[in-house]
Amino acid sequence: FLCTRAAIPDLRTRRGSIINMASTRALQSEPHCEAYAAAKGGLLAMTHALAISLGPEVRVNAICPGWIETGPWQKSDQRSSPEHRAIDRDQHPVGRIGEPEDIAAAVAFLAGDEAGFITGQEFVIDGGMTRKMIYAE
Repeated sequence: FLCTRAAIPDLRTRRGSIINMASTRALQSEPHCEAYAAAKGGLLAMTHALAISLGPEVRVNAICPGWIETGPWQKSDQRSSPEHRAIDRDQHPVGRIGEPEDIAAAVAFLAGDEAGFITGQEFVIDGGMTRKMIYAE
């Protein structure tokens, strides 16, 4: 919020775009993630409120990433090459775990002129995981 507030004059001048990074945890939860879910839900509310307040000069959208594997991109002493199980991949209708490039592509699109008619929206980028019913056996 503070960074956004400080950037508003320049964003208005440049007809910029804000892309907030929320999470699928704003939409669904696991036990004991109340604070994280509330924070990410707050980002979604801030996104649509800012879109109304800052438009038409500034567009504001949010991305809700799901499971994005970042192990290979960690600092060298924390880097990992996880091997995902079939059950992990099968949770995603696209058949794989997300990668940072999946999120970067959405950010690039939303920041670009092609998305000039998109504001106040939240984009779930999770390989379809939040749409799939998963039953434990």
